[in-house]
Amino acid sequence: MPAESGSSGGTARQVKQKRKSHSLSIRRTNSTEQERSNLQRDMLEGQDSKLPLPLRNNLLDLFTQIEREFENLYIENLELRREIETLNDRLTGEGQTVDGADLAKGALKTKASHSTSQLSQKLKTTYKASTSKPRSNSCHARVTGSRNFSVTGWELWGGDSWIVSSFKATTSRAVCQLVREYVGHRDGIWDLGITRTQPVVLGTASADHTAMLWSIETGKCLLKYLGHQGSVNSIKFHPTEQMALTASGDQTAHIWRYMVQLPTPQPVAEQQQTPCEDDVDFSDKDEADGEVEGPNDCPSVRLATTTLRSHQGVVIAADWLVGGKQVVTASWDRAANLYDVETSELVHSLTGHDQELTHCCTHPTQRLVVTSSRDTTFRLWDFRDPSIHSVNVFQGHTETVTSAVFTLGDNVVSGSDDRTVKVWDLKNMRSPIATIRTDSAVNRISVSANQKIIALPHDNRQVRLFDMSGVRLARLPLSNRQGHRRMVCCSVWCEDNVSCNLFTCGFDRQAIGWNINVPALLQEK
Repeated sequence: MPAESGSSGGTARQVKQKRKSHSLSIRRTNSTEQERSNLQRDMLEGQDSKLPLPLRNNLLDLFTQIEREFENLYIENLELRREIETLNDRLTGEGQTVDGADLAKGALKTKASHSTSQLSQKLKTTYKASTSKPRSNSCHARVTGSRNFSVTGWELWGGDSWIVSSFKATTSRAVCQLVREYVGHRDGIWDLGITRTQPVVLGTASADHTAMLWSIETGKCLLKYLGHQGSVNSIKFHPTEQMALTASGDQTAHIWRYMVQLPTPQPVAEQQQTPCEDDVDFSDKDEADGEVEGPNDCPSVRLATTTLRSHQGVVIAADWLVGGKQVVTASWDRAANLYDVETSELVHSLTGHDQELTHCCTHPTQRLVVTSSRDTTFRLWDFRDPSIHSVNVFQGHTETVTSAVFTLGDNVVSGSDDRTVKVWDLKNMRSPIATIRTDSAVNRISVSANQKIIALPHDNRQVRLFDMSGVRLARLPLSNRQGHRRMVCCSVWCEDNVSCNLFTCGFDRQAIGWNINVPALLQEK
C-alpha cells in the first residue's frame, strides 16, 4: 500500500506539472492530443462525481474542442499582430498610411461584427428610453464595459479598430486637429447643435437628462437645462430667436428660452491640460476618476415655455421648420408630429413608417421634412403646397436608417446601421447617386453647407470625412491622447467659426471641437 501511495503521489505531481506547463505556453507541451486526452480522462476517473462516466467523457470531448478552437484563434491573433507590426514599420518608413476600412475588408473582418452591432443598438435603445434618475459611475461602467472580453464594450470601444489605430495617419493629423474638449455631462451625449443667432454657442443633449450650452472658445458651460425627466435625445436652435428645442425619453419635446453671456477667452497656455500617457487604458481611467462632476457654477433653466405632449413613446428627435413657426418631432410611436409653436397645437401627424423613428430633419430653406426609421427606409414629406402634403419613400438600406439630412441643394444624405451612407438626388429618387461603404455602423451624420463635406460618426469611435461623390477625404486622429473613447453619436459643422469648425460627441460623455483645414483637405483630394 505505501508503494502504491508513493506511485500515486508521483503520478499526481507529474500531472500537475504537465497542466502547469500547458497553461503557461499554448501548444508548447510535448504530449500529443491523444495523450493529453487520456491523461485528463484518468484524472476524471480519480475524482468524485455523481455524473455517469460516459456523460463526463462527452463533456470532456466538448471542452477539448472548445479549447482547441481558442488555441487556433490565439495563434491567428499572434500572427495577425506580427503582420500588422511588420506592415506598420514598412509603411512608416515609406511615409504612407493605411485606413482601418481597408484592413476590415481582409482578415480582420469577423462574424462577430454583426452581433456586436445588434448589442450596440440595444444599448442605445435602453439609454434613449431612460426616464430613471442618472446612474452612478459603477452602473455606467458596467453598461459601457471595457475593451477586455465584454462584447458590448468591444463594440463601444471600436472592435478591431484599436488594432489599426496604431498606424500613423500623418496626412489626416496635418489637416484635422483636436482643439477643445467639452466635459461636464454625467452620461453619454446623443446630439449636438450650434446656435444660429449671436452669441454662437454649442448645445449638447445627454442621457443624464440635461442639455447644456457651452462657450466654443473656452469650453466653459454657460447654461444647463433641467426640465426633462428622461434622456435628452436631441437639441436644435431657433433660426432667429434665442430658443432651443429638445426631445426626450419622457415622451415630450420642450421649447425653452436661454440667455447667455460669453466669458473672456483665456490664453491658450492656460487651457491646455496635462496630456495622458500613450499607454493609458481609458477603461481603467474612467473607473479610477469616479463620477464626473458637472459644472456647479453653471446657471440653469428648469421650466419650458412650451411642452409638446402628443406622442405615446420616446421622442427621439425634433427640428424647426424654416421660419421657426412650426416644429416637427419624431417618436418611437412610429409617427412624426408637426406642431404650431405659438399655440402648441398638433397640425399634422405623419404616419406610415412600420417601425420606430430614429431621426427627423428639416430643409434649411424649404418646407421639407425627412424622417428616418428602423424599418430601413426614410420618408420625404413635402409641405410647400398647403393643399397637398406629398410623401416619398426612400428604400436603399438593409438595416436601421439612423439619420437622413438635407444639403443646401437638392440632395439628401442618409446613414445606416448597415455601415453605408448614401447620397440621393431629390429629383431622381429611384437609386442613390453615390454610396459610401464603411466598417462600422453610422450614427447621426452632418454635411457642411459650403463645401458639402460629410462627417460620419461611427460606433467604433472613428469619425471619417467624405465628399458627396463618396471619396474619402480624411479620418480624424484617434489615439489614447485624443479622440473619443466610446462610440461617436453625432457630428455637426460650424463653418463660420475660426477655431472649431466641426464638433462631435459620444458615449464617453464629452463633446470635441475640431479644426478641419478644408482647403488643404480638398487639395490633397
